Amino acid sequence: MQLNINKKDKIHLIGIGGIGMSGIAIILKKMGYDVQGSDISKKNKNLANLKKNKVKLFYRHKKENINHANIVVISSAINKSNAELKAALKKKILVIKRADMLAHIISLKKNIVISGSHGKTTITSLVSSILKDANFKPTIVNGGIINSLKTNATLGEGDWSVIEADESDGSFLKFNNTIAIASNIDREHMDYYKSFKNLQNQFDMFLDRTPLFGKNIICLDDLNLKSIKKKSLKNNFLTYGFDSKANFIPKNIVCKNMKIYFDLKVNLKKKFIIKNITLNLIGKHNVLNATAALIAGITLGISIKKIKKTLESFLGVQRRLTCVFKDKNKLIFDDYAHHPTEIAAVLEACKSNFSKQKIISIFQPHRFSRVKSLYKEFTKCFLKSDLVILCPIYAAGEKKEKFDLEKFAKKISYNSQNEVIIVRNEENLNTFLKNNICKKEVIIAMGAGSISQWIRNISKNLSNEKVRH
Repeated sequence: MQLNINKKDKIHLIGIGGIGMSGIAIILKKMGYDVQGSDISKKNKNLANLKKNKVKLFYRHKKENINHANIVVISSAINKSNAELKAALKKKILVIKRADMLAHIISLKKNIVISGSHGKTTITSLVSSILKDANFKPTIVNGGIINSLKTNATLGEGDWSVIEADESDGSFLKFNNTIAIASNIDREHMDYYKSFKNLQNQFDMFLDRTPLFGKNIICLDDLNLKSIKKKSLKNNFLTYGFDSKANFIPKNIVCKNMKIYFDLKVNLKKKFIIKNITLNLIGKHNVLNATAALIAGITLGISIKKIKKTLESFLGVQRRLTCVFKDKNKLIFDDYAHHPTEIAAVLEACKSNFSKQKIISIFQPHRFSRVKSLYKEFTKCFLKSDLVILCPIYAAGEKKEKFDLEKFAKKISYNSQNEVIIVRNEENLNTFLKNNICKKEVIIAMGAGSISQWIRNISKNLSNEKVRH
């Protein structure tokens, strides 16, 4: 989509408090555009960051908010019944999707575009950190707050941009890839794709968009990506994974003290081993994420020594096993995991790092459609957890449906072979944790909804009590 935007145009973003929309708003502001936006939330980290960057904010969706707007930007989360969207269409104001605006921003850059059902936010953060530390001065648009940058988006002076591309609505096909990274293809966003075959086809198209002089970096452990590579006529693939035929294979993995140590066997024309890589994250899935980022760095000619230094000092991403409370008896983590594959990977990482401690999962299911589509998989993904605390489903804009939470809890208990407790709200959860959590326990709150705020509030109260005592 070709866009002609004048610096005098007022750009209004509906749902500006979302992680993706806030990132675009900040970049547009730094490019010198007149930016404003609205959100139903009154307080979150993204809104605080926007305020800091002097972006005008409205805390309700009202048609009057767009009175002086020339362009309105929406995400796929914005409903057709939204008052501002309806008013914009009635006034014939140009309405464009978030991905189109992002494509416009990066149209003159060389782009590293990262997608996949899981891991893309972490990979984007790692690649961004590698390029930034190597003084590439990249433009970054990520789906999570990069701890070292304290933001998810930054406008860089360099030639490269690093973009997390959302596959949930097909918008990852709007970008021009110079380098594309695909971590995996899993059964997700079926409400949009209708069939897994459609999802596979879109990833096929995504990788096919990479020119011959560019590179497709894919995980060969994923059978769907392996199949796409096999069918492709292009010889521009670099592969990674535990598969013996991959170009980059992690070896000798050791998990210790919230870090991972590993070697990397390189199978290219020149065969060699990159020894003693230290990663400031936990979990085998993060070894793969780091490997993908390392390949991108090598492709751009960044020295292995510099890349290793970045991986060792990487401070992580908000809501990716973020520690929100710590004392000698227990640890509490906040994590975004909301799909069975992600939950299993997080619990596996914790079990390997905290083998002598009890693992407690607090899970808030996200969207009725996702739980129904992956019901069986959800009941089997808590095998590495000793106790599951189950919260009601967070609707995330979907119409609330009748759902048997007790039956779901029993199925999890049976298939994951553990105890499951149901809590109904934040207060309920706080009371249960206060009365039942003892020593040497690792608690992981997981979900894409309000669970993050719940566990942070509870952790803050625990910290205050600790100080008082």
